[in-house]
Amino acid sequence: MRVELPIGTDPASIRRRIEAMEQLLENSFTVPGVNYRIGLDSIAGLIPVIGDFVTAAMGMYIVWEAKNLGLPKWKLWRMTGNVAFDAALGAVPLVGDAFDLVFRSNTRNLKIVKRHLDRHHPAVRTIEG
Repeated sequence: MRVELPIGTDPASIRRRIEAMEQLLENSFTVPGVNYRIGLDSIAGLIPVIGDFVTAAMGMYIVWEAKNLGLPKWKLWRMTGNVAFDAALGAVPLVGDAFDLVFRSNTRNLKIVKRHLDRHHPAVRTIEG
């Protein structure tokens, strides 16, 4: 399945890119037998240090796109804190791997962006399906 992402700087294009990154990092695979959704963040977290560093960098892409949308600095700091907290605890052996399954920093950050867009750019709302 190939996904075409918009390259524009308008709020709707940025929203779609953020949603795609969140999907990749948090919900791209289903664990067979338990029907639990996981993403690249949980899988890459199994690789000590490097996996958490790579997924933190990918999470910071969401923060960068949020900055392009004009989110206030306090929201950007909160989003950065979510990514840093996820990376720091995710780096702890074994405990961090379990933590990555339940703490979804990118989903939290997507919610912050959606709330901002719904308030300041209501025309870019999408119907959740």
